[in-house]
Amino acid sequence: MQPSFELFSDIFAYRDNILTRVDPRVKLVLALLAIIGVIVSKRPVFPLAVLAAGLGGMLAIRMPARLILVRLAAPLGIVLVVILLQSLLVGSTLLFSTSLFGWKIAVMLEGALHGALLGTRVLGAVSVLLLLSSTARAHQIFQALRWFGVPKGWVEVAMLMYRYIFMLMDQAADVMDAQKVRLGYSSLRRSLSSTGVLAGTVMKVAMDQGIRTYEAMELRGYKGYMPFGALPRISSKDLWILCLTSGAIVVAYIRLEWGAL
Repeated sequence: MQPSFELFSDIFAYRDNILTRVDPRVKLVLALLAIIGVIVSKRPVFPLAVLAAGLGGMLAIRMPARLILVRLAAPLGIVLVVILLQSLLVGSTLLFSTSLFGWKIAVMLEGALHGALLGTRVLGAVSVLLLLSSTARAHQIFQALRWFGVPKGWVEVAMLMYRYIFMLMDQAADVMDAQKVRLGYSSLRRSLSSTGVLAGTVMKVAMDQGIRTYEAMELRGYKGYMPFGALPRISSKDLWILCLTSGAIVVAYIRLEWGAL
């Protein structure tokens, strides 16, 4: 399996399990509720609980732990940078200090705590999105968005982006492989030049593909909107899942955020 396919594939959403059988509208509401709770949390406990629940859900659908770590690698890098910057720039209580290349570096307690809170928010929200994308197919999410009244233009743009982003990734991978064969990344200077060429090539391919896609859609009778199939009524089982799970999220938020006050 190619690394890019393994990283972005939604193959787990096509497997039959207890989570994929839940109505996508229910999963979308629960995901939004969890993310809102993570964003407004003032303590790292609730985001950490959401992160643990998201990881547990991904393991429950038999997603390999290595793949989970790979998908969390980029957010983890962002979290480390946020914690580092907050520790150096925010606060007045000195945690410790050191010298590096003649520069005195002071790490502040308030900044470290605030950075940790922001980091747990990032990881908690990302875990929710990863679990949602691993249990709901893309077209189901788009249908659910239209059912909730999201403007058609937004949903159509999102569908086209999802459809062609993988093609652009393949194009970028081919160009990069060709550059590597020609030693395009053998030095820092050549790497910067090759990166610029790669970015320009991908932009040109994206613009050309946009024109071709629009022409193809017009030839197929595109009149400014795409038809969406109607979704069935939400079953009573899914409504019970929505009520119980949303209630559990609210109770967990209240207990973890306010219980220690």
